[in-house]
Amino acid sequence: MTRAGNCGSDRGLMMTLEALDVQHRYADLDGLTMHYVTRGEGPAVVLLHGFPEMWWSWRHQIEPLARAGFRVIVPDLRGYNETDKHGPYDIETLTGDVKNLLDSLGISQATVISHDWGGALGWHLAATSPDRVSRLVVMNCPHPAMMQRALRTSAAQRKRSWYMLYFQLPWLPERALRAKQGARLRSLYRAHAKSLENFSDSELQPIVDNVMRPGSASAMLGWYRAAVRDALRGRATRLPTIDAPTLLIWARDDKALGYEDLVPGTERFVRNLRVEAVSECGHFVQSERPEQVNALLLEFLHTTIS
Repeated sequence: MTRAGNCGSDRGLMMTLEALDVQHRYADLDGLTMHYVTRGEGPAVVLLHGFPEMWWSWRHQIEPLARAGFRVIVPDLRGYNETDKHGPYDIETLTGDVKNLLDSLGISQATVISHDWGGALGWHLAATSPDRVSRLVVMNCPHPAMMQRALRTSAAQRKRSWYMLYFQLPWLPERALRAKQGARLRSLYRAHAKSLENFSDSELQPIVDNVMRPGSASAMLGWYRAAVRDALRGRATRLPTIDAPTLLIWARDDKALGYEDLVPGTERFVRNLRVEAVSECGHFVQSERPEQVNALLLEFLHTTIS
């Protein structure tokens, strides 16, 4: 069941509600209360954010997609922002949350648009629940098989992925994320961007507010800790080939994820794959280059509607 709610007391989220004219809702999902925003009518499009973000990650995409005739649904994923902050954080549970949200809204199938950790959910959903995903868009997140291969064979990618091991430490990563009332987090964003135009203090404030919520830092780091534990226990599974039309958008200047190590070869795991590289752009591609990303999204969505 879902229930309506307001956007809370956070100054950044209040400003967001006014700017985007979104509806804030809460869904009760099998022991998890999930916050999401929605706008528009038409075929369902679900936007899945990454680390260390929230629904605000898609601020530049919500209105254009709704205006183009889509019902846009943007959740705060488990552990983030206004959604409950308790585990488990394994991939099956996290993708189950998305399916439960769709079920609560009476949606049997949706387009999934995803970034970073949200992309990991997108790959897994499209592979393991093909009846739920009509089309898939992933931004700067490698297919799991590509990531596993790169960590085995590429010293460069292992060096880029150092933070995953750092995140396994107790309390220290949480303290670093919350340091100086968000100043370090803002610096992290800017260090991973080529253009700073869309990363002002005010535009990043909702992300900072998200991380500063009690329990948020530990919850979002819990995704990484669960993934590493599962990998060490040999729980990584080989995913079925994805049949859904898939668009992979990749910012070429991602400091954490190397294009050459992680993108070529993805076609072995996706039957209908289109790759679009975005030059001179860092990891948070949908925020840094929204006009280019939105044009790619709308072209893909309209040309793949059956």
